[in-house]
This record gives sequence, C-alpha cells and structure tokens, in this order.
Amino acid sequence: MIRNGHFDLARRLLSVGVCAALALAATHGRAAEAFAVSSPGLADGGTLDSSHAASANNCGGGNVSPALQWRNVPTGTKSYAVTLFDPDGAKGLGIVHWIVYGVAASTTSLGAGGSSPPGSVSGTNRTGGPGYYGPCPPVGEVPHHYIAQVYALDLAPDALPAGLTRDALLAAMKDHVLAASSTVLRYGR
Repeated sequence: MIRNGHFDLARRLLSVGVCAALALAATHGRAAEAFAVSSPGLADGGTLDSSHAASANNCGGGNVSPALQWRNVPTGTKSYAVTLFDPDGAKGLGIVHWIVYGVAASTTSLGAGGSSPPGSVSGTNRTGGPGYYGPCPPVGEVPHHYIAQVYALDLAPDALPAGLTRDALLAAMKDHVLAASSTVLRYGR
C-alpha cells in the first residue's frame, strides 16, 4: 500500500522523468534541423569525378564547380558566403579553389558549373583571380580533401567588396556568421 506522501513523490518523479525525456527529444529534433550543406549525388567524403578538376596544367578536368545545396537556414540570414578549400594542398598550407559571397538569402543551392548566382561577388582563388579553379593534386598523392563550406551571414549581399582573399573574407565575416556547415569532397590523380 502506497501512502499519500509516497504516492505524491512517485508522481513528481514520474513527471520529472517525462519532462526530461521530452526535453531530450526536443534537443534531438533541433539537432536534426541544423543548418546543413551537401553536394547532390555525393556523400560527405565522396569522390569528385574528373569534370571538377582544373582544365589547365594537364589536370584533365573541365573546371566545373561541384553543385552545393543547403537547408535549415537560420532566422535572420541576409546572405551566404561559400568557400572551397584544400587543406592538403601546398604541402599542408592549403589552397583556395573558390570563394563566392553576397549570395542572396533566397538562394539555397549553387548548380554545377562554376558560375556564381546573379548579384553575388567573387573572391580571389589560388590563381589570384575570381571564380572556381578546380582541383589538381600531384599525380600519385593520396586524394586531397576539399572542404566546401557555406556560411549563413547577417550581412546584406552588397556589404563586402569584390576580390577578397579567404583570410580577408574570414576577417570580414567575424561576428556576422549565424551558422556554418561544410561537406568534404575528395579528389586524386
């Protein structure tokens, strides 16, 4: 037989347990809704085909940027910045393959092909120029990792000047990133 005091205690403990379970479920639900980027048709860590490689220096590619898409955009996003960086290149110092920013908040994908969305701004890639420059790791090296990163920003699309390097872009975005997500792509020759 349960006395009233024990019954009340048991009911309170059950209530606390249910609340904790609901809070945990809500936390997992929010994690599933996190800002996320992917490259259609490629899993994270997937291998790019040669069409994405550089077309110069016998790299054998078509210099076609990979398609990217993102979802679960944070509230308050006014623009996006996108970078493609190879941390393995230049003997571990890294190589910048693509920088585009000032991408309108209504955009949730970039198609394959290297062209930037209307109104967006190109940064400076490894060649010192704008646009996408495909991978060209040395023949026989372990495939390099290419980190495609999308930043959701609270900056207006026209807030930053054209031609920023990766370091200058990262400095300009400081305190303006609402969320960031990345996917890793691989390529070797």
